[in-house]
Amino acid sequence: MEEEFDKDAKTILIVDDEQPIVEILVYNLQKEGYNTIEANDGITAVNMALEKKPDLILLDIMLPKLDGLSVCKRIKNSLNIPVLMLTAKDGEIDKILGLELGADDYITKPFSVRELVARVKANLRKVDAVAANKKVENVQEEAKKESKIVVGELELDLDKFEVKVRGEIIDLTLREFEVLKFLAMQPEQVVTRETLLEKVWGYEYYGDIRTVDVTVRRIREKIEKDTSMPKILITKRGVGYYIASK
Repeated sequence: MEEEFDKDAKTILIVDDEQPIVEILVYNLQKEGYNTIEANDGITAVNMALEKKPDLILLDIMLPKLDGLSVCKRIKNSLNIPVLMLTAKDGEIDKILGLELGADDYITKPFSVRELVARVKANLRKVDAVAANKKVENVQEEAKKESKIVVGELELDLDKFEVKVRGEIIDLTLREFEVLKFLAMQPEQVVTRETLLEKVWGYEYYGDIRTVDVTVRRIREKIEKDTSMPKILITKRGVGYYIASK
């Protein structure tokens, strides 16, 4: 009986010609919140994998029409998804050969359902972690490309640690630069003193709010025409500071 799919859940393709095993896996994986699709032979498994693009494949080695190792090789040539091999043979050659063809993990029959589910979760977590790292790397790459921040009359060169106001280079300490950079990355957004202490100083001076005020005053002396009426680094009374975008 076909289950209604949860669009937010991971989908697992179960490939085994032993229907009782398929039913046990379907029941337990759906109970864990996964979507499941099934194939009972190698050819169907390859076609289904390429069409449905599941998040993980549980793949038996001994299959009709096309054996599991060949299935694994074909799928891995097209898709970068984890494949967990199921094998009735305990011989090392099957395990090694399977892993050489791109399998990510294996488990021997008879297996503990609890262990298999744990392996499934571990392999999916690994994929999520790789994706998350890639996302962070992409953000960092974009940040490198966008090495300048320009807000109104203020310009920061992140590569040179250089600040210009109205085209004139301003000599700031590293700490002053970091404060200005943190505020300039989110113009018009008020940042509390506590947040500045945490994000710019870390916990080195945590609790000494005056440290922020003193640093802001020094920055203003360098970038503002009139420190009594700042136009760039603005105070939101009782809250914190922000960079004006105009």
